[in-house]
Amino acid sequence: MIRAEFYEKKGNLTGFKFSGHSGYAEAGEDVACAAVSSAVQLAVNILEELGCESEVSIGDNIIECICKNDGDISNRLLYVLKQHLEAILEEFPNTIKIIISEV
Repeated sequence: MIRAEFYEKKGNLTGFKFSGHSGYAEAGEDVACAAVSSAVQLAVNILEELGCESEVSIGDNIIECICKNDGDISNRLLYVLKQHLEAILEEFPNTIKIIISEV
């Protein structure tokens, strides 16, 4: 199962950490993992393109993104990413665990 942890500060989403594998299919054939990976990469790229200062760490089967400023743009983008993951979860049940952590 993919663990999708969103960081929240004073009601605003300020970052995320994703890890794991959905288990929907074998690695390389898993459309649920591919959908999540694509959405996360797009979110990171948009944050960068819009000039939102963020710190991104990528490891083996893990990515973390922490927005340095608590801006409206980054909060809205992360909220939309969370909504997108919820839609993926509806399509592919038991593949993602979404967590909100207060920071």
